[in-house]
Formats: sequence, C-alpha cells, structure tokens
Amino acid sequence: MNQNNCVGALQASQQKGVMNPALRLYQPLVSYNSGPNPQPAQSGNCLSLLDKRKKQQQQQTQQANTGTSIQAPQIFHSQNASNPSDTTLPPQMYKSEQMTPMTHVPLTTTVSKNSDIVPQLQNIVSTVNVGCKLDLKTIALRARNCEYNPKRFAAVIMRIREPRTTALIFSSGKMVCTGAKSEEQSRLAARKYARIIQKLGFPAKFMDFKIQNMVGSCDVKFPIRLEGLVLSHHQFCSYEPELFPGLIYKMLKPKIVLLIFVSGKVVLTGAKLRGEIYKAFDNIYPILKGFRKAV
Repeated sequence: MNQNNCVGALQASQQKGVMNPALRLYQPLVSYNSGPNPQPAQSGNCLSLLDKRKKQQQQQTQQANTGTSIQAPQIFHSQNASNPSDTTLPPQMYKSEQMTPMTHVPLTTTVSKNSDIVPQLQNIVSTVNVGCKLDLKTIALRARNCEYNPKRFAAVIMRIREPRTTALIFSSGKMVCTGAKSEEQSRLAARKYARIIQKLGFPAKFMDFKIQNMVGSCDVKFPIRLEGLVLSHHQFCSYEPELFPGLIYKMLKPKIVLLIFVSGKVVLTGAKLRGEIYKAFDNIYPILKGFRKAV
C-alpha cells in the first residue's frame, strides 16, 4: 500500500468513526528533517518568538546579576494635565499622603489646666457624735457586720454596703465614718450608723457632723522629674526615694499635702472642702509642667 492509499484510508476511517487496524498507531522516532517524509521547515514567526524569549531570558539574567529593575519608575500625572512634565497629584492622593507613617507629628499635650484634668475624690473621713455613752460589747453582739477586739483596738468596727463605708464607734459616743466618695454619701452613711445604734436601744442622736479629711487623686499624663522639683522647691518638698517613692509637697495655701510620683500620678489630701483640692491642683499643675520629663 503506497502513501496516498494510507492517507485516504485514514481519512475515511476518521470520518466513519472507526480505526483501521492496518495502520500503525505510532511512528518510530526519527531525527528532525530526515526520513522518508521530511518535516516542513518552521515558519519565520515561530523562530522570531523563540528569539524573543531567549533575549528576554538573557536580559533577566543580566539584570539579576546587576541588581537593576526592569520597569522604570512610574510618575502619576493628573488626568487633565496638559504638560507631561507636570507631576501634580490628584486631590484624592493628597488625602492619603497627609497621614503617612513618615509624617512627623509634634508631641503636644492636650491637657488643660482647668477643664480636662479634674481630681476625683477617693475617700472622705467624717466624724459625728451620737450624744450618749455606748456599750460596745452589746453593739458587737447584737448588730450585724461588726468587729470588736478590745485588746487590739478600743472601738467597734461596723460596715454597711450602701454606701460602702466603714465606721469606728467609740464608747464615748464619738464615731468616725470612712470610705465615702462624696459629701452626701458620707453624711448618709453616718445617719445610717446612728440609726442602727438607736434600734439597739441607745438614745442616740445625730450631732456635730463634720468632714475632717478629703482625699483626691488624678493623673497629669506625663512623667515628672522629681529630683529637679525637690531642688527648686526644697522649702516645700521632701523626697526620700529609699523610704518612699513619692515626693511629698506641703502647700501652704490652701493647706494641702500632695504626693507626686514620677509616673505623673498625684494624690491630694488634707482638704476639708472639695474646692480646696481643685485649687491646690490648679496651683501645682503649672509647676509640674515645668518639670516634665523628656521621653
């Protein structure tokens, strides 16, 4: 069977969907452009594609050795810019450029002397007189939430939950109330303790209520150089870091004692009115700003 007959039989079998068993399924491997039927020469397009790929691979290897990049740096132009040298960025790009991580933002304190930082009351100590002698043993046995150990302390320790306070009740009829967060809470707690004593059978009254001490605290939000502060205000300060980590500042007017810590925390104590704590902090805050520690 010649070559033309084989080709005709193959085409006929493919059209009918059957395979001719007389035809071999594969041809033995022969070298390129040799054998009984020489292969046609490759077209110019294929050769040009191969040459382009080889050139690209050579360029990539050369650039990898030299460390240069292929693409040139891109410059973004405005859409309505007529001059190609104009590199003005569009407005939407300015918004993202203003707050980049490389933008230097100066450290400015947002603390205000009068409004932003307000000392918060942490404890109020008040005293009251019930006006009669008290049997502490009877109170300790009959009342709830009481402690009485005369060998350790000569007073009954009584506690209530609302307001959350503690009272020291003495046999003379004097009482000390601690733990309240405001003047109203301290007065309400003292009246409740007096009422409890009345219910136990004592002729108790509510007399001579007075706030003896108020404690407030605040944070100035910056570290403080305590060594420089004690050198400049040595007549008002005492600072012994080996004994106590805070600086003790005794203000004369108002008569308030301040505990100043290097972290910026300030404790104010010794006031009998809320306004004294606020005034003392207004006086000390400009001084603390002058001794702000550089971070």
